[in-house]
Order: sequence, then C-alpha cells, then structure tokens
Amino acid sequence: MGAMRPTVLLFDIDGTLVTTGGAGRRAMNLAFQKLHGRPDACDSFSMSGMTDRAIVRKALDTIGVHPSPEAISAVIDSYLQFLAEEVPRVDDRDYRLHPGMREAVETALSRKGFAVGLGTGNVREGARIKLERVRIHDRFSFGGFGCDHEDRVELIRHGARGGAALLGVPLEECRVVVIGDTPKDVAAAKGIGATCIGVGTGSFTPEALIASGAEYAFPDFTAREALAALLDGR
Repeated sequence: MGAMRPTVLLFDIDGTLVTTGGAGRRAMNLAFQKLHGRPDACDSFSMSGMTDRAIVRKALDTIGVHPSPEAISAVIDSYLQFLAEEVPRVDDRDYRLHPGMREAVETALSRKGFAVGLGTGNVREGARIKLERVRIHDRFSFGGFGCDHEDRVELIRHGARGGAALLGVPLEECRVVVIGDTPKDVAAAKGIGATCIGVGTGSFTPEALIASGAEYAFPDFTAREALAALLDGR
C-alpha cells in the first residue's frame, strides 16, 4: 500500500458534530420577529443542510420581503445576537456533542498529513457560538462557512482549499472528506469530487445517506468502522 495522501477533513456542525436543542431555529425566529414581526418566517420549509444566508433569503422571500444583501445581513446580525443568548439556555441533556466525534477530531489532529476543519452552512460567528458550548471550537483552525458562500458546494470548496493551504500542498493532491448528516452534505462533497461520510445523528438514516451517494454512513462515530473510514478511507 502506498503512502497516505494528504487529507483534508471538513466536519458539518448541526446534526453532525452537535445537537443544539433547537437554539438555532429559536434564534432565527426571534430575529424575524424583531425585524419583520414574523416569527413564522421559516415554518414552511426545512432548514436541514441549508446555509444560514440561504435560509434567510428563502424566509424573506416567503414573507414577501425582497432578499437584498442588506436585508439578509440585517437578519443574520440579529440572529447572531439571539443565538448567543439562546445557546447557554439549553439544558445539557439537549445540547451535546455527538458520540465519537471528539475522539474522531482528536485522533485526526494527532496524525501527520491531516488538516481538520469545518464545512458548515453556519456563518463563522454562529459556528463559534455553537461549538464553544461543547469546548471543541478551538480544534478547527480553518473551514468553509455560510459567510464564505451561500452555495454549499462552493463553501466546501473554499474549506478544502484552506485545508490544502494549511498542509502546503495543491488541493488536487489531497484526499478531501466531508462528514455530514444530510443529502445536501453528500451533494456538496460530490460537487467537488470529495468523499462523504454520513452520520445518522440528524434527520436522515445511514441508509438514506448511502442512497444519496455517501461512500460511507454510520449511526454515529462510535461505529467500529467509522474511524477507519475517516482516517484510512476504508
């Protein structure tokens, strides 16, 4: 067997790394209530796998407000203020890092030739707020975020480029692995030619993630084969 290729890992946040007990949705509803008097703006669609800015764009359109860049940014700014208030209020039983994830991140960080980052629809500040609660934010030194691009494929590409730069090699020489819990994560990985590892800790089963194109999928990262898939591609 040849030497392992330099590897960039991009972890999704909501449903993959953590469950936030609904803090994000509540914060978004509060932002729409404050700015537009419509706490129900997001009720007609699923936020699962969407970027923050795409969520706001769709919600504004739903309530008949033109989704200008300024209008989207205003909602995001308000959302972040409410998120910082909502996250500490969630009970520890409802706000948690998913099983096996801390071990997976720490093990990858200990390996030479691995860059461990985020690939998330959260804007950068939202990611920080959510991950600091479970004391893992400082383990990710780069990423692709919802503020880098509204399209998930492009934010994943941005994160992959950041990981390759950290490793000091061209992206084309890297093995890129996206870890996520929705078909949108799988599609984003496929969009840049990356491998996807699905986890059934969100709204989709491992079987559904395999059916959508993930190379691997597990109930969670305590599954015996999960760490091997992450680190060795098997």
